Amino acid sequence: MKKMYFVIAAFLLTAIGFSQGTITGSVVDGDFGDPLPGANIMVQGTTTGVAADFDGNFTIEVSQSSGTLVISYIGFISKKVDFTTVGNIGAISLNPDAQELEGVVIVGSGIIDLAEDRQTPIAVSTIKAREIREKTGNWDLPELLKSTPSVQNVKGGAFGDGQMFLRGFDQTNTAFLLNGQPINGMEDGKMYWSNWSGVLDIANAVQVQRGLGSSKLAISSVGGTVNIVTKTLDKREGGFFQSMIGNDNYIKTTGYYSTGIMENGLSVAAMLGHWQGDGYVDNTGGQGQTYFLSFGYVPNENNIFNFILTGAPQWHAAAGSDNLRTFLDNGRKYNSWNTPDVNSPNTLNGGAYPGGRNIYHKPVANLSWDLTFSDTASLSTVLYGSIGRGSFSQLITSSGEALYARGSNNNHNWGGLVTNFNKQINESLNFNIGADVRLYNGIHFRDVREFIGVNSVSASSNYNGGAYELTNAYGGINPWNITFNPNDDHSQRFGYDYEEKINYAGVFGQLEYSKGAFSTFFQGSVSTQSHIREEFLNAANEGQSEESEKVNNPGFNVKAGVAYNLSKQNSIFANAGYYSRQPYHSDLYIDDRNSNELNPLATENQKITGLEGGYKFMGDILSANLNVYYTIWDNRIQYSSDDTNNDNIVDEFTQTSPLKQVHSGVELEVFLRPADGLNFQGFVSIGNWEYDGNVTTTTSDENGNILSTGDTSYIDGVKVGQAAQFTAGISGDYEILPRLKLDANWNLYDNLYGSTLFGDSEFSTANNRGAIKLPAFDTMDVGLSYRMLVGKENNKSIQFRLNINNVFDEVYLESSSDNRHVEAGDDVWNGVNTDNRVRFGYGRTWNVSMRYNF
Repeated sequence: MKKMYFVIAAFLLTAIGFSQGTITGSVVDGDFGDPLPGANIMVQGTTTGVAADFDGNFTIEVSQSSGTLVISYIGFISKKVDFTTVGNIGAISLNPDAQELEGVVIVGSGIIDLAEDRQTPIAVSTIKAREIREKTGNWDLPELLKSTPSVQNVKGGAFGDGQMFLRGFDQTNTAFLLNGQPINGMEDGKMYWSNWSGVLDIANAVQVQRGLGSSKLAISSVGGTVNIVTKTLDKREGGFFQSMIGNDNYIKTTGYYSTGIMENGLSVAAMLGHWQGDGYVDNTGGQGQTYFLSFGYVPNENNIFNFILTGAPQWHAAAGSDNLRTFLDNGRKYNSWNTPDVNSPNTLNGGAYPGGRNIYHKPVANLSWDLTFSDTASLSTVLYGSIGRGSFSQLITSSGEALYARGSNNNHNWGGLVTNFNKQINESLNFNIGADVRLYNGIHFRDVREFIGVNSVSASSNYNGGAYELTNAYGGINPWNITFNPNDDHSQRFGYDYEEKINYAGVFGQLEYSKGAFSTFFQGSVSTQSHIREEFLNAANEGQSEESEKVNNPGFNVKAGVAYNLSKQNSIFANAGYYSRQPYHSDLYIDDRNSNELNPLATENQKITGLEGGYKFMGDILSANLNVYYTIWDNRIQYSSDDTNNDNIVDEFTQTSPLKQVHSGVELEVFLRPADGLNFQGFVSIGNWEYDGNVTTTTSDENGNILSTGDTSYIDGVKVGQAAQFTAGISGDYEILPRLKLDANWNLYDNLYGSTLFGDSEFSTANNRGAIKLPAFDTMDVGLSYRMLVGKENNKSIQFRLNINNVFDEVYLESSSDNRHVEAGDDVWNGVNTDNRVRFGYGRTWNVSMRYNF
């Protein structure tokens, strides 16, 4: 019996020795502090593990008094946590993995074409919610993307006037998609970032797909595709409140709240924000609001419905261009578009009235439905619409006296539908088919925004029966007034007055085969696009408009690629594509603003050929992407505008005969995680972008009168300007202490050339010296953030953030509109002729924010 007692005692002591106790804690999102239900918690070196519950809490039995827990969650970077005693170890934060997109797309998974949806790789870079929230500050999307290969942001002179270049192509030739919905202008492909100032406040991720991309839509972008994925349905209740201040009296306040998916399947989310500031360049102040409203419904596991309404009504003053010498004499913040104080409520800073001001409001609504038929079949559909109302208001003066503000209005009504059916035929074969339909009505005219020194303006037109007077002003600078009380009176329009109807329909499909280490895909689309232009002002008969003949252009694109996984960590791929892309509406007419006369040079489709290849290495500590590309853009018409009198009023327009560009290059992107809390990223992009062949030009004045025709611009071999053909950058972040992080990024730009204005005298002879080269420059940005845990069980947080851009106040030229080379005796600055019209980049800027996450 004593031996039995001894055996039992020994067994109990052994059991106690192997079960030292219980560890409890929680796993949360390092960005927002939200719980991560289902997170895996393992004891390193053992098979002991548990999963966190719905609230992110866990309890795990351990057999030793010290050791290491390994915490992991899909879409987040795993973390190791040492323990020396049992008990509660508190909240463990996991940071999102920038290369992992699991869970980013909740609604519209069949339409939002992220790179991870396809086995065959592409050239791609992804920015996720944490970096978007921390680094955006008081900037627009292009500035956020500057640390990705082959991307350059030209800030422009005022709020929302920046432009993004991708592989040397401007943003009219890059497809921008908001939750799968095309948002480039239907007429000319342009993007105005002031219309999307709030989109980054609700963005879950932004993915830049360079070159051919993975979009299945009937879109023929030249530079690439940028997917913006916003919040739709939040899984849990929560929100944030953020306040920010920055340089030049910038103030921004934003609030967001979501109910999460409630027990009845409903979800409601809303955001409201306001911003205002004086602008970095003198007298470029602006202000606006941002709003977002989402209604979701999940009746069962097979259906998800979501309705979104968002908009960003705003106005901002513009910055005029000038020559380099004028900026050197007056400072890089100088704005030539100023006048003395006038008797008007719409002055800036109690003084100057802007020479140019942008006022716009573009509400966008979409209704999406994700239908799951089975584990292998699903359908995603989004129905969308927008109304755009706005104007570029230009101050008209005489002998230095302000007369009135003239509005150049660009209104539109736009609706569309995108749908995609996906079928997993078997383990190796996947099939997609879908449709893309867009209906667009553009409305363009000039009117009076505000009378200042006069009470009426004289005008004349056939439609209005000869001479007439404009006595009404519309909207002023209030974008809400313009939206709900637009000028619909043709008798109060002058300068130009026309409408256009653009209808587009396309079908697309993709077939992908993947087995073992090999994968291949084929994509194709066919589309048709029709155009009708309706002229009012210059119509032949009083009170009767004239419609142009209907122009129909079919188009298509094909893309194919192959990939092979050399090993678990190494893969190679090659893709090829050909696009027959319809010309833009603005290309189809000899004088788009004044006449229905078709341009015979622009009726044929553009021809785009893309070839690319790449190598990917995916390691635990180091990963890298190497890409090469070769793009031919042929049979395109280019328009340019010129201010020959240097008075900030465009007075000449030049169009070319079909021209050809060839862009080739190499891109390397490297990611390094040498230790927990320490991350580095670097890239190098080397491009060679040139024109192939010469062109003839036709130049007209702002009234459509031909000034010259048949002139030759000798541009064969001339470098394509506006974006640096060599870029490089290094960025990194380090968690100094728990939740205290320092980050920095350095960018270098070289081989930046002046903009090629065809018809410029610099290219009138065959032995010209090409485009001028601007000086190389580099900038350094730094940021510091701290997240303080608050609330019951540390389930809420307050984040403090400081950003300083261009820390060393680098003085640099970001663009030149001219190509005037240096001659003997010329005034020169850093090797640049000071007669060139240029724009300086921004000096040191900053912003500080506080964000409460709940």
